[in-house]
Amino acid sequence: MTPLRGWLLVVLALGGAGSCSESAGPVAGVLMVSLTTPNPNADGAILLTVTGPSALTSAAVPSASGLQLFSQPLSTTTSFAVTGTLTNAAILTIGVADVSKSSQYTATIQSVAAVDFQLRPLNGYSLKVAQ
Repeated sequence: MTPLRGWLLVVLALGGAGSCSESAGPVAGVLMVSLTTPNPNADGAILLTVTGPSALTSAAVPSASGLQLFSQPLSTTTSFAVTGTLTNAAILTIGVADVSKSSQYTATIQSVAAVDFQLRPLNGYSLKVAQ
């Protein structure tokens, strides 16, 4: 083996070893909070809380939904009010620091109001957080 060829093999081996030891790190992204309601098109507001391992980086309602969003300052536990005609669909998008931890984010319903502002029992309602 020639000395040049030997050095080339060493450089390639070290380069490959270095790339294997590096981790990709966190990947920021967006998660969707979807609502299941037993009263689609008859609910007018929902109060919910999102909890996760790190503070949310953003929050918004889907652009064509016609919903309005009100929130506290974003943190690891943030309360939101979403108003408008609620259906069985995504009602909130949340920015997170690491989408690989999406299963650690939970959304909990605090209350739901009908379009006539009457509070509803929470039976049959659920929220799901997913990519």
